[in-house]
Amino acid sequence: MISSFSRVSRRVTLAAVLAMLVSGIALVAPAATAAPNRTPGLNEVLNGFVVGALRDGRAASPQEVIDPLVAGDPFYAEPRLSGREKPGDVLKAKKVAVQFMGWRPAKLDAYKLMYVTRGLHDEPEISTGLLMIPRDGKPDATRPLIGYQLANDSVGAYCHPSTMWTGGDPMDGASWSALGPLGQFFGKGYAVMMSDVGNDGDPKPHGVFAGKFAGKALLDGLRAALRHDGNELSEASPLGMFGIAGGGVGAAFAAENAKNYAPELDIKGVVLEGMVVDQKNFIATADGSVGSAFVLATLLGLEPRYPAMKLDEKFTPAGKAIADVFRTQCQTPAYFTMPFVPMNTLFKSGENPAEIADFQPVYEDNKLGRKSPTAPVLIASCAKDDSPMSLVPAKDSRKLAADYRRGGTEVDYQPTDCSMVRFLTNLYGWGTDLFGMQTVDWLAEKLAEKPLKGK
Repeated sequence: MISSFSRVSRRVTLAAVLAMLVSGIALVAPAATAAPNRTPGLNEVLNGFVVGALRDGRAASPQEVIDPLVAGDPFYAEPRLSGREKPGDVLKAKKVAVQFMGWRPAKLDAYKLMYVTRGLHDEPEISTGLLMIPRDGKPDATRPLIGYQLANDSVGAYCHPSTMWTGGDPMDGASWSALGPLGQFFGKGYAVMMSDVGNDGDPKPHGVFAGKFAGKALLDGLRAALRHDGNELSEASPLGMFGIAGGGVGAAFAAENAKNYAPELDIKGVVLEGMVVDQKNFIATADGSVGSAFVLATLLGLEPRYPAMKLDEKFTPAGKAIADVFRTQCQTPAYFTMPFVPMNTLFKSGENPAEIADFQPVYEDNKLGRKSPTAPVLIASCAKDDSPMSLVPAKDSRKLAADYRRGGTEVDYQPTDCSMVRFLTNLYGWGTDLFGMQTVDWLAEKLAEKPLKGK
């Protein structure tokens, strides 16, 4: 009986993974378009490494499927800090199996890492994350390493990369949206480090939307990956950063602050895909839309780092009840359960949360563009506000590109066509752009560039 289950599971799960690698979109890729926005072919996403890793992998046993779904991995128990630890120091490491939708791909090493980082006021903090390294015969010493902040907006515990990529939280949209870019990265031989932006097992609400903290957690995740004794990644490994949606905020703050916070990290290039540039503008735009619940999630993901917001004092009884549920949940399906609900109805004052006075200092503290990154930056975002998925005002991305350029940053601004016309006529291209797959070539070029003499 178990053998029969395993064979069926293998066929069904492999089919599901292959289907979702192209994000449930068209199975026939259109011809590649001209640079700079080149839609990757299906063979570049389902490349030789990905196909081999899936083909040579195996279905998880029933027990292996169940175990990650039960919260309580003792790995997340935090040791007491002595005060002598440096940001990026590894406190714990645990080799784990990558597991997605009941499938365990081959040729992929993975490690849960617990490491030291810093909070908003430079106080010692602990974060966890997941390091994944393709086993393709290439040496680790010069293998590029990507700090990848995926579209993870979850406030609850056990909802973050080190859980979702090891069999927990299997239905989260953040992991599904990352399948394509990860497949491209692994096909190119890149290692990937994903920060949980805090300790994934911490039962308290997670401050994932505090950009400065998320940026430090990303940079210290790169440090931790390079310091981890279980691999041979080294200072010679070219470094890149990729952030999308909620993860793009942390990646952008990491890029802005890397020179001062982590000057030893030689970041070759940074991709910022569809991220929130100005939280006040995002909240005003998304409120009452198909993504209305992400407004509430944003507020709940800021308050742990900004307790002066005092959300519970401002919520109506119904608002507080909903917030208490959200604080314990992963973004899928919770944040998709309240489309088109006006958020002002959850507040006693009846105000749109974009305008509440106590929140303005928080929005200001999380506004991007006040510093200019030293690394080259690619900003990819919808060119126009012409789609239900366009929750981030297009003008904010254009302004960020201009602000960075004025500060001396090398910026490529590559607006994408998010329109409903493209959605209906070219679903493959629309979907690959939405998840940032068209940016991987640009990042690969930056990672391959030779340093100038004297650098």
